[in-house]
Amino acid sequence: MTPTSHIPLGRLLLGVALSAALPAQADDTTLTGDWGGLRRELEDTGIRFTGDYSGETAYNAHGGQHRSARYSQNLKLGVQFDLGKLYGLNNGDRIQVTINDRRGNSASEDLVGNRLPIQENYGGLYTRLTELSYERTLFTPALNVKLGYMAMGNDLGGLDSGILCNFMNAGFCGHPLNMSGGSGWTNYPNARLGARVKYDFSPSWQLRVAAFNVDPDSNGDSSRAWKLSPKHTTGTVVPIELLYKHAGPLPGEYKLGYYYDSSDVKRIGSSKDVSGRSGHYLLIDQAVWASDSSAGRVLHAFGQYSAASEAASPFSKWYGAGVVLYKPFEGRPRDTLALGYGRAVPNPRSREVQELAAINAGTDYPSLNNAEQLIELSYGYQATPWLTLRPDVQYIIEPGAFSGDNIDNALVLGLQVKAVF
Repeated sequence: MTPTSHIPLGRLLLGVALSAALPAQADDTTLTGDWGGLRRELEDTGIRFTGDYSGETAYNAHGGQHRSARYSQNLKLGVQFDLGKLYGLNNGDRIQVTINDRRGNSASEDLVGNRLPIQENYGGLYTRLTELSYERTLFTPALNVKLGYMAMGNDLGGLDSGILCNFMNAGFCGHPLNMSGGSGWTNYPNARLGARVKYDFSPSWQLRVAAFNVDPDSNGDSSRAWKLSPKHTTGTVVPIELLYKHAGPLPGEYKLGYYYDSSDVKRIGSSKDVSGRSGHYLLIDQAVWASDSSAGRVLHAFGQYSAASEAASPFSKWYGAGVVLYKPFEGRPRDTLALGYGRAVPNPRSREVQELAAINAGTDYPSLNNAEQLIELSYGYQATPWLTLRPDVQYIIEPGAFSGDNIDNALVLGLQVKAVF
């Protein structure tokens, strides 16, 4: 088999290298435009380049520990090879390669002292390979298989609609954090070797099952940034997820999931091991109102519930709920207005350990309600088709719930900037 068309290597490299310098038109969907026609030609051939940037600045205006600001950023570059266009394969075969780079400082760690990351793009501050995967349908169009090196949270554990990333705090944007906090579950940009299977029972119902290697020693280790093989395998994490979607004037998405990690880990507050960790979750995104007079103006409500093993997870439960209004104003069809509330519950075993340590040290343990709470309000302003500006306000209640420290409630002002290359 031969490629359906040929792009000279020199022209490809020149186009990529100079793309940022090419003028972008106001109606372009990406900052770098069409690369003088090269980008469209490559996509027609079967090679699609993607890239995006997010920068998040957070200022602690009241409470917390320090009055100051912190900035973090994430840069992602990827290329997808459509093997159907390139080599005539007819099973939706494609290869995805993604590289990620993160830099900056944490407002949660440096300024507030809370558990839920105020900037969702903070963490793993180095350049790494985040995906090298192969995907295709198998036997029937209803069955899709993906395998390789990837972040399991890209395919499971979150809402496909993307509604939760209308917020800047990682408590909302992404997945319930007790999944990764209390098991071998990995969210972007952490990647592991694994396989994912999707099966469509009907246009509305889908089952997802996966298995991923658990390798705690590689989490956040820059020396492992380009190594696909595990350093020290402790077990396998297997998530199972049932998805229901319905269309119509008021569409909705519902996910019910369960996961099990076979790793042996220390029981909290004990020297004994726990054989295996598990958890479950329910995620909902439901449109509850749609304007009859303004197309696209829709109000969505979302809900999240997640529980993790209390034997070994420091983060036992997460509750989240909120609303997102799409097209809040006439003439702003791609803007959003979002309001959310979240409650993160530390494991009671962890609190007992902290109280015992305070008693042994002869110090007082603060009176805490034992749950970090988050109220977040954000406005997504679509400045251009490729640029989003998101002013953001977060009020964090009981920031020291996980650390056992007596920290005043914090008011954080933020700005998120997202650009698509």
